[in-house]
Amino acid sequence: MMNKRNPYIIDTTLRDGEQAPGVVFSLKEKIEIARWLDRLGIPELEIGTPAISRSEQNDIRCLLNQGFAFKSTCWARATRHDLNAVLNTGADRVNLSFPVSDIQLKALGKSTAWVFSELPEIMKMATNHFSFVAVGAQDASRADRNLLKEYIAAAHYYGAQRIRIADTVGILNPQSTKELFEDLSFAFPQIDFEFHGHNDFGIATANHAVALTSGASSASLTVNGLGERAGNGALEEVIYALKYSYGIDLGYNGNLLNGLSALVETISKRQLPLSKPVTGAMAFSHESGIHCRSLKENPLSYQPFNPEEIGRDMVFVIGKHSGTGALSDFLEKRNIFLSKTDLTDLVSRIKAKSSKLKRDLNFSEIKTLIPEHQVRFTI
Repeated sequence: MMNKRNPYIIDTTLRDGEQAPGVVFSLKEKIEIARWLDRLGIPELEIGTPAISRSEQNDIRCLLNQGFAFKSTCWARATRHDLNAVLNTGADRVNLSFPVSDIQLKALGKSTAWVFSELPEIMKMATNHFSFVAVGAQDASRADRNLLKEYIAAAHYYGAQRIRIADTVGILNPQSTKELFEDLSFAFPQIDFEFHGHNDFGIATANHAVALTSGASSASLTVNGLGERAGNGALEEVIYALKYSYGIDLGYNGNLLNGLSALVETISKRQLPLSKPVTGAMAFSHESGIHCRSLKENPLSYQPFNPEEIGRDMVFVIGKHSGTGALSDFLEKRNIFLSKTDLTDLVSRIKAKSSKLKRDLNFSEIKTLIPEHQVRFTI
């Protein structure tokens, strides 16, 4: 079932993103990331886990006092200790989480009976102290479906205002994601479901897009997909997949998304793959002569959207697969003009050198392949 409302986006870069091994954000960096997300217009941020430390609580308190427009939510295990840590920050929104799969419960020495016995008192404490309480089903994708439904019904009964369905180890696929959210939204039409998926098999973007068009009303994502193991659903990728694959334009500024991606790449010290979708350095680079010829006529011939939308340029890379069209364009931008015959000869020399070096060629290398008498410069 297609959502009747526009998907609601929650960013959890400051919480789940920072849980990526070896990643630590300073308070200054957290504020900078939050400022970009605020400018972008993301309506809600999960800003941290107060139970980590007193220092984390102080950072969260500072973030809360910055006057940002987004709603700020803290994450907590479903324990009195964690809820007290959230209270210590002054936050009035909490996302508390219970494990619901057998494998997670056994790892903690707990049982489903423990979940249902603890839920009423934890929810009473949470609803008495916070204006908004979301409840997470940790490892929901590996939980027994009937048990999961009992848990959802109980959490809603005790006051949960949103239910997070977590694909904690990224085992869902688009088909199973669709089936899950169609089933849950049919069983509980009055409940707002959030999807929180991980990227262990490289399909988190697809899973989030499917969830948001099959019954989930919201999704929690991170910039660049930053997160544990293989990461989370990537904010910028899900936004653009919704826009160009599903026709759901959430209106976010592409220039800001691109800038935010670069900022988090630098701060996290997690270099993005060159070919990462949407914001990778070579996501709009082309070498094939056949492609480049068409791209010169229409940038959408071999691209899903115009890179200018995110403040980027289409780039022609010169190498083994290049043709005279891309090479001519490359040289003319550098005020070098060759005849058609000379261009054809140069392409042959470039293909040979590129094959030998097993890479593309830069401008200096290309210039050495052009006989001086062939070059006509313009100023």
